[in-house]
Amino acid sequence: MIAHFLKLEWKQFFRSSYFGKSIALKIIMGFFALYMLVSFLMIGIGGYFFIKKEYPNTDPLFFVNGFLVFLLIGDLIFRYLMQKLPVLNIKPFLNLPVKKEKLVHFVLGKSALSFFNIMPLFFYVPFSIVLMGQGYNAMGVLGWLFLMIMLVLSANYVNFLINKNNYALGVMIAVLAILFLGNKYQLFNVNDVFAPVFQSVYNFPAMSLIGVVLLVGLYYVNFKLLREKAYLDDAIKSKEEVAKESDLSFVDRLGDVAPFIKNDIRQIWRNKRTKTVFFMSFIFLFYGAIFFGEETYREKMPAFLVFAAIFVTGGFTLNYGQFIPAWDSEYYNMLMSQNIRYRKFLESKWYLMVVMSGALYLLSIPYIYFYGLDIFLMITAGAIFNIGFNSLFLLFAGSFNRKRIDLNKSGFSNYQGTSATQFLIIIPIMGVPMFLFWIFNKFVSFNAGVLAIAIAGALALAFKNYFMNIIEKRYIKSKYASIHAFSQKS
Repeated sequence: MIAHFLKLEWKQFFRSSYFGKSIALKIIMGFFALYMLVSFLMIGIGGYFFIKKEYPNTDPLFFVNGFLVFLLIGDLIFRYLMQKLPVLNIKPFLNLPVKKEKLVHFVLGKSALSFFNIMPLFFYVPFSIVLMGQGYNAMGVLGWLFLMIMLVLSANYVNFLINKNNYALGVMIAVLAILFLGNKYQLFNVNDVFAPVFQSVYNFPAMSLIGVVLLVGLYYVNFKLLREKAYLDDAIKSKEEVAKESDLSFVDRLGDVAPFIKNDIRQIWRNKRTKTVFFMSFIFLFYGAIFFGEETYREKMPAFLVFAAIFVTGGFTLNYGQFIPAWDSEYYNMLMSQNIRYRKFLESKWYLMVVMSGALYLLSIPYIYFYGLDIFLMITAGAIFNIGFNSLFLLFAGSFNRKRIDLNKSGFSNYQGTSATQFLIIIPIMGVPMFLFWIFNKFVSFNAGVLAIAIAGALALAFKNYFMNIIEKRYIKSKYASIHAFSQKS
């Protein structure tokens, strides 16, 4: 029966309407996956020797054990954001003489072959081989490796339980941030707290069986939950929801553009894809912590700090703006048949991007304390550039979007609506500010580079009406091509 399920999955993949489309995107994702595997492999092989060189008085295994908690929580967050849960369309099987237990076991078993389960092994396995080659106890290393494999598979089934829970993502990010900041500012030593826990598995390999207990428990919980939903009544009954109306009267002061903004706010809050973009914006707020604290970037590659500064306040602008007007693709025909000014429709999107950039800028103020005034000035310049240049450029680029988006599908690891446009727009929205900063920083000063970015954004904002007229004409010109493209559902 399992072989039959696999055959059906194979046929579904090659006979589906989307097979053969977005070949370029598939190739890019394939290279990205290969890059990740090679990177993990190189870290696994060279990690022991790097730690031994940088920290000669530290046991490399003990060092890695101290930071495993970061790897495990980071793995969960990465899975939550990127991993697609395996789906078997069980509805056609529910009225056939097929045991529901087999269907559920197939779905859960299929997930064990996920790329996200294989990728960490490219670090753990080579690292373990190097350890044994350096004279570590083979049984201890194998016990430690076995526990790591169990934890990787356990993370897979934890993701089943929390995948649609936004609060779970918030908790994981908060825990990771607390551990990172606590360790960075010496409130406590993560290595001293967690290293002995995992080191004990090396000292007593039998303790690795705890991982088996954890994995079996999580598998059983997932099996029970999925088994309870595998009924025909659940599969065919329609979902009933009570519509909730929010008070958005405060938007009315914006005049004729207010109805469009209200519609956009409701759209963002009521749909999975747009809600994902909204919450992801606040995750990008912490993006600067990756770059700003590294002396390598501050001294040798300061232009990369601009990249981070743009992302800190531009998380919403970049992720939401690149798919305008595809967010409205499901009812674009109806919208275009109304007696409305296209300018108001576009300005509603612009207001959303500007307000969110402003809100994220206010939330970025703590960067002054952690990284100094010069970095915050760069973030300020990035915010001005996002509000002035990037918001308008993304509106213009949206006139070339021709791919429909299903708002009810999750935004994580979802490439629907993605085309070459999304890759090309990265060049000006990131390349322009980085180039401006590089030129002025190299030949004048750091502050001159920051000022150049701010002036470019301010100039774009000053000529906003002029650029909006050009953008409006472009959308009107491509109006019917967009209507035709968004009408294609296959």
